[in-house]
Amino acid sequence: MTLDQFQALKLWHQQHAQFAPLEKEAWEAVVTLWLIGCVGGPVALLIGRGFIAALTFALLFLPRAYVWLRRRLHRAGIVRCDWMAALR
Repeated sequence: MTLDQFQALKLWHQQHAQFAPLEKEAWEAVVTLWLIGCVGGPVALLIGRGFIAALTFALLFLPRAYVWLRRRLHRAGIVRCDWMAALR
């Protein structure tokens, strides 16, 4: 994801927080875990925790994976994602 897409999703969730609070909370959880991956990876490497470093490295791809999964579920008609238009 690009920074522009991150910004667009952030703005969409802020503007629609009243109508889609669960969407906003889910996205904030994804971004929080992504930040844990950004900060925790180097720390885990410094203290010698290889498993944790691998886990935090995987968290770096979480926002892209979340958007990919939601887009796929939206196209299959399983969930409705109104914020897909914000990513274009």
